[in-house]
Amino acid sequence: MLLRNSTLVAAIGAFALATAVSLGAARAQDSSDPIKLTLHDWTGQLITTHIMGEVLKKAGNNVDYVQADYLAQFAGLETGDLDVAMEMWETTGREAMDAGIATGKVENFGPTGMKAKEEWWYPLYMKEKCPGLPNWEALKDPACAEAFSTAETAPKGRYLGGAVTWGGFDEERVELLGLPFEVIHAGTDAALFAELESAYQRQAPIMLWIYAPHWSQVKYKGEWVEFPEYTKECYEDPSWGVNPDMAYDCGKPFGEIWKVGWVGVKDKWPHAYEAIKAFHVDNDEMGQMIAKVDLEGQAIDAVVAEWMGANEARWSEWIKK
Repeated sequence: MLLRNSTLVAAIGAFALATAVSLGAARAQDSSDPIKLTLHDWTGQLITTHIMGEVLKKAGNNVDYVQADYLAQFAGLETGDLDVAMEMWETTGREAMDAGIATGKVENFGPTGMKAKEEWWYPLYMKEKCPGLPNWEALKDPACAEAFSTAETAPKGRYLGGAVTWGGFDEERVELLGLPFEVIHAGTDAALFAELESAYQRQAPIMLWIYAPHWSQVKYKGEWVEFPEYTKECYEDPSWGVNPDMAYDCGKPFGEIWKVGWVGVKDKWPHAYEAIKAFHVDNDEMGQMIAKVDLEGQAIDAVVAEWMGANEARWSEWIKK
């Protein structure tokens, strides 16, 4: 009996070892080469990307973070010099994403779970100086435009856009809708919101690019300008819309924030690929994390580490496959 039990124990041990080796081999299908995740110039994207990177590290993958231009990054994604971009916004990046996917070298890895909104925004205290708002046609009134002017743009209104790399067609929109505004670009995400903070404290005029998910709509009371509603034809067919000669005479699109990457990711890192597709956070969750960084001064690494600790059961599911 003892011999038979010993034989059984040995057999079970051998089976367990074989199973472990088999599972290890399955996990080893992922290349040991680092997965290159792109970093851009706004807080939320840095958080999203570092969360994904930390999850992939937990799965045994190697990760590199690479600074890249939001739109120009598609050249690297097409060649495989870059692997994954965790935030491509429907509002500003759809054209670049579609063009990349059309090459057959870029893949849409699915939605992040966050919904994008980006548009011209003003504090509510400015509404009494331009009472026709939020209708965009109120901005055509020279008196309204002048209410939003600064010394550098007067008598034209000043619109503070995001970094040039974000795209958005704001210069085209101003021209095509006949708005007496001048577009001035903030150099960085931090500079954009520093100007908002300063203007809000002084009750000074400001019209600027605001996006969601973000903490700004919670901290500051204001409204988005209501432009002619976006349609695909507005961006592709010049005859569509207010201006019959050129495209982009409408507001920005709303919609998903996508994950995209090099089409070879699924073959080179099949397990990481499944984890990237499974990644999901929502606007409220991301807005709270952005606030911790931008308002409370916490480090991105600390915020990401806190999220990882609080959501282990969740991200563990992402890397199970």
